[in-house]
Amino acid sequence: MIKKLAGEIWKPLTFSGWRQLRNRYAVSGLGRIASYKKDILADGKLLSGSLTTGYRTLNLHRPNNKGTLYIHREMAKIFLTPPSNRHKFVIHRNHNKLDNNIKNLRWATLEKMIDHQQDSPAKIAYKEKQANRTEGLKLTAAQVRKIKSTLNNKKRNITIKQLAQNYGVSEMTMYRIKSGENWARI
Repeated sequence: MIKKLAGEIWKPLTFSGWRQLRNRYAVSGLGRIASYKKDILADGKLLSGSLTTGYRTLNLHRPNNKGTLYIHREMAKIFLTPPSNRHKFVIHRNHNKLDNNIKNLRWATLEKMIDHQQDSPAKIAYKEKQANRTEGLKLTAAQVRKIKSTLNNKKRNITIKQLAQNYGVSEMTMYRIKSGENWARI
């Protein structure tokens, strides 16, 4: 039996293979998940689900589909209408992946989702930690300045692959230095 919270609205989850399962599943606008036989409040059982990369998920073994349901995505499909076909991603407004209250969810385009991720407190803290790191680096600041100078030279006669080999790093490191993803402060 589930006690309904003030202002809580429950809606059934429908997904491929849901009719073949023993139980039905539902989500509330407050982010709660439940399984039930006939009535959510009368015979329902609250579920905590699992965590997959920090997101609350429901792992259901459905016929011909053993996929994972991301609760925030399923809730957005049920409770929110995407503004356009480009809005294919669901973001948490407060960056807390476990806060699946419908007021915290929003449909977003790829560009908006990427911008939103860059504003995440965890991402900002990681960037600051990386910028202040002094141990375990393969390159020095002086080497990076020289690399950037070489990469920006329009008349350079060395490939990125050769440059990477000269400094004992990967080509990807060179591309990240060039784009400013790595060593942006130099």
